[in-house]
Amino acid sequence: MTSPQGQPSSSSPRPTITYHHSPTMLPIPPPQIAHAAVGGAHYSTMYTSQHSRRRGSSGDEPRRASQSAGDVEESERRRIVDDLNELFCCRPSIDIFKRTWRHDAVFEDPWVKCEGYDEYGPQFFAMLFSRAEILSSRIMLSTQSPNRLIYSKSQEYTLRFLGKNKRIDSMVVVDLDENDKIIRVEDKWGGEELPTRYGALYLRRVSAVITPWLVKVPKWQSD
Repeated sequence: MTSPQGQPSSSSPRPTITYHHSPTMLPIPPPQIAHAAVGGAHYSTMYTSQHSRRRGSSGDEPRRASQSAGDVEESERRRIVDDLNELFCCRPSIDIFKRTWRHDAVFEDPWVKCEGYDEYGPQFFAMLFSRAEILSSRIMLSTQSPNRLIYSKSQEYTLRFLGKNKRIDSMVVVDLDENDKIIRVEDKWGGEELPTRYGALYLRRVSAVITPWLVKVPKWQSD
């Protein structure tokens, strides 16, 4: 399985996060990603340009109301991606977690499976990188039923003690509750399914439980 990759703009001296807009449909992800969205999900067309939204007749009140709701929805999805990328770039804060995550959310990547803030919070505060940069980021899929977004990212890390750079391309699957708070994040490196066989799931759980013993994080009292 391969991961769709967003490409940095050739006109920019340094790659930045990019969001690709389309007046019609977003590019359809490969069958594996469509399957991850579960049956009945649809490919969203919410990400259209602001310019095209403003072409409607000034007397068409229902259309204007719908466009305004679309603007809010698009902005919210972008904010969620931006908050996640801040965490992946080694810039965690309790404000991000309170604003975007549920306290009992689950976070998974090939190394860990964390259940609740007391486990997933330390993973971001304890990243073993001196620097991390998002090279590109692109929303691939956004649905309301299930309430989910999937985005691809390319990221370069600098290992803290070795000084070596490592690039990771991944597909991030984000499940949200009815209030658009994160209830699960799966960071799939290379677009591959997360390991569960031959004791891998057990080792990922052990890693998630051990890290909080070593790293202190800001307190967050659940509601």
